[in-house]
Amino acid sequence: MSIRPFAIVLVAALGLAGAGPSGSKTVPPTIRTQPTFFISGHGWGHGLGMSQYGAYGYAQHGWTYDRIVKHYYTGATIGQAPVSRVRVLLVDSAKQVAIASKLPLQVVDATGSKHALDAGSYAVGAGFKYKDPTNPQAKPAALPYPLEFRPGSTAVTLNGRGYRGSFRVLKLGPAKVRVVNVVDLDLYLRGVVPSEMPKSWALEALKAQAVAARSYALSHLHTGGGFDVYPDTRDQVYLGIPHEAPSTTSAVNATAGQVVFYKGKVASTYFFSTSGGRTASVQDLYPDSPPVPYLVSVPDPYDSISPYHDWGPYRYTARKLARGLKSPGKLLDVHTDPDHNRSVFTLAGGRQVTVTFNALGESQAGYSASRSRRVRVAR
Repeated sequence: MSIRPFAIVLVAALGLAGAGPSGSKTVPPTIRTQPTFFISGHGWGHGLGMSQYGAYGYAQHGWTYDRIVKHYYTGATIGQAPVSRVRVLLVDSAKQVAIASKLPLQVVDATGSKHALDAGSYAVGAGFKYKDPTNPQAKPAALPYPLEFRPGSTAVTLNGRGYRGSFRVLKLGPAKVRVVNVVDLDLYLRGVVPSEMPKSWALEALKAQAVAARSYALSHLHTGGGFDVYPDTRDQVYLGIPHEAPSTTSAVNATAGQVVFYKGKVASTYFFSTSGGRTASVQDLYPDSPPVPYLVSVPDPYDSISPYHDWGPYRYTARKLARGLKSPGKLLDVHTDPDHNRSVFTLAGGRQVTVTFNALGESQAGYSASRSRRVRVAR
């Protein structure tokens, strides 16, 4: 959902030539080999809002979901969602998709006319034609778009994957279609929560995730394109019926319709994996951003259970690290540089904002921590 600045420590090990024999004039050390860098750090994710491992830790220490939510979103309240249905983009653009049902279903065209369909699989493109199954003499006729395929007594599938709700098929030009899942908000959450948090975690943590995910969806609705949210990390991961689990469905049901509010507006409830001990504020990530009162840095003592609480040291050759930092020349040295934004370094408990690297006599500063993050992932 956004870029996570890690707390990073970089150490360079250099092969140096020693001084001359005793009594001789000392000569400057020279580099015999390329430096090797070791990178360590804390946390995983962008650091803003709710730490998922931290929420799990709080749940293990007896905190209820509402207390967890209010800890990470300072000054927020919990209330009922103003929206009960969302439109999820499943297929952005395709020549044809397969929509199927094991039981009879229905297609509704742009005029509102309803047409019965037998159970089976239908190839749907930009020129879908309908043949009345009750009239053997009828000829197939093209239906006006958009079309909405509505389930009967069982869920419909798209390209083999089942989803709750209906499929709205929009025509894109003369030859392609877009498919949008129109689904009740809490049924959508059934496919989101287990995709964003392990289903085996404590129930109170899963409830906190349900409230955060529900709020995030409603605070990031898209305009235009005929859909509200993406089904992946551009918004939240949504994997439909195959990924649902009893534990996460219970968490969704137990918090039915609940979202986070701040001063009467649904809050932007960012969440991420691991803070490394303290979350970030919005200005830690974006120094030029105005403050957001409910997105401030808070202690996160129980995310120490995360495998990403501490990571490293990971070894990098100068060549590999240079590629990751896009160094303009042979890499000689890299060091963290908190002075570019001292307030971020202090408030966030050690998050790195910039790094400086030296390459064959020239220095370039101001590379954001996203560079270091990519190096960490590509180890």
